Amino acid sequence: MSSQQVTKHQQLGLTDEQVLKMYTFMLKARKFDERATLLQRSGKTAFHISSVGQEATQVAAAFALNKQHDYFLPYYRDYAFVLTVGMTVRELMLAALFKAEDVNGGRQMPGHFGYKKHHIVSGSSPVATQTLHAVGIALTAMMRKEDHVAFVSFGEGASNQGDVHEAFNFAGVFKLPVIFLCENNQYAISIPAHRQVAGRVVDRASGYGFPGQRVDGNDTLEVYRAVKEARERAIRGYGPTLIEAMLYRIPPHSTADDDMLYRTKEEVEYHKEQDGLQRFRRYLIECGVMSEEIEQVLNESVTKEVNEATKYAEKAPYPAPEDVLRHVYAEDGGDA
Repeated sequence: MSSQQVTKHQQLGLTDEQVLKMYTFMLKARKFDERATLLQRSGKTAFHISSVGQEATQVAAAFALNKQHDYFLPYYRDYAFVLTVGMTVRELMLAALFKAEDVNGGRQMPGHFGYKKHHIVSGSSPVATQTLHAVGIALTAMMRKEDHVAFVSFGEGASNQGDVHEAFNFAGVFKLPVIFLCENNQYAISIPAHRQVAGRVVDRASGYGFPGQRVDGNDTLEVYRAVKEARERAIRGYGPTLIEAMLYRIPPHSTADDDMLYRTKEEVEYHKEQDGLQRFRRYLIECGVMSEEIEQVLNESVTKEVNEATKYAEKAPYPAPEDVLRHVYAEDGGDA
């Protein structure tokens, strides 16, 4: 690619340094995910639910939002998202191993992110409940005339829950500053998308009176553009947007799942070739932002960070039995 050409990321207002950071966060999430799976397989943690294949969408969305200003309601696979808005690999590892130093005291499921400092609102096990919480936060922003948005993500399986329809309707009626991101990874546990959804998730938006857009979830810059535009639209008072990012969940649903019971190796291998992380890597090399030397340095740096986080978390103590109610009730008149 000629140095005289304006690259796609430059057209979107992103610098070379920013897109290199985007790739670094994707790589960091991927390596954390792979390590967490190994820890589960070696019996050091009970359960892991992977996000491999969804990093491009998550990092792009996070980059299009304002850290510690907007409010984030991620779903349980959003490791790349929460890393990009402020969490560290060490914090994710402490949560994965249920250690006391975890920001939630080692008492939450690892994918139930919650971090007040970073405006990450804690989730819960019933899927899609976070969409209603997002609408409530967006309503508060509108009533207080504050210029932040609520961003909420969920899978296409969750899109069929009543909570999502109630959230869409309320947000549409009151034109709330909320962004709905459906990470359509093609499977709700073992059920393929065509058995879950009649039609397309994105088309539901028009029924609730706001715009929807389907994007290629493996195209980092396209997702960034869509979320950026949705945020600007929400801030200007034009209400919610639904974005449906089409991607693929490469690993099984969780470490407790045998995906070969409901899909084929050939299907999975095909989608590995469409992987958003590798696609963005090729883009950065083609436009001269990343060289082999830079890539090697990044790989070594991220691997070192994941190794150190793993060692630290493995040595960290578990929560004491008497701390079981910590974070449940307010202490000394403060926050819970």
